[in-house]
Amino acid sequence: MRQRRALLASAALAVILTTGCGSGGSATSGAAPTAAAPAGTGTTPAAPVSPAPVSSAPAGPATTSAGAGAGELPDGYDPNRDAAADLKAALALSAGDQRPVLIDFGANWCPDCKVLDKLFHSAEVAPMLRGDYRVVAVDVGKFDHNLDLAAQYVDLQQSGIPALVVLAPDGSVRTASNDGAFSNARSMNADTVAAYLKRWSQK
Repeated sequence: MRQRRALLASAALAVILTTGCGSGGSATSGAAPTAAAPAGTGTTPAAPVSPAPVSSAPAGPATTSAGAGAGELPDGYDPNRDAAADLKAALALSAGDQRPVLIDFGANWCPDCKVLDKLFHSAEVAPMLRGDYRVVAVDVGKFDHNLDLAAQYVDLQQSGIPALVVLAPDGSVRTASNDGAFSNARSMNADTVAAYLKRWSQK
């Protein structure tokens, strides 16, 4: 009996590690976004959460706090942060310097979220995030956390995670990855992410 349970647990983990991070249902695959327009998919069952830190971002040294201070990049998703307050602070600062706000909805258990985090910290992408955006990472847990906030900007049932939303400095939505473009982040590279961010950083 124990061997059978271990086998089932291993099989479930294999499914999670080989498919995108979705809100439930069947796993699907799709193309990574291009510079012109993101496209892709990916939905898989939710997996357990393991907490890690977060932050927000304009220009300067990177830190792991999720405030909207200068130069901060997210480092995981912190379930203990007040995501609504982080977003409000980011928008208040962006009203002054006119940087768009990038909201990154995800969770620490999600393999694609971890991949996107690495891409965000890459030499090709990090300078753009620090210089052109203010980043707010929002933990959605096992699709049971910060859902009210997420629902204002993106359909997580459709997008899976990670899901990105770009807000103009006035808080209006420039784009949201409702097509699941980033839920298969393991199929992307730094150049693809940089092209997406460059496109939507334009005023």
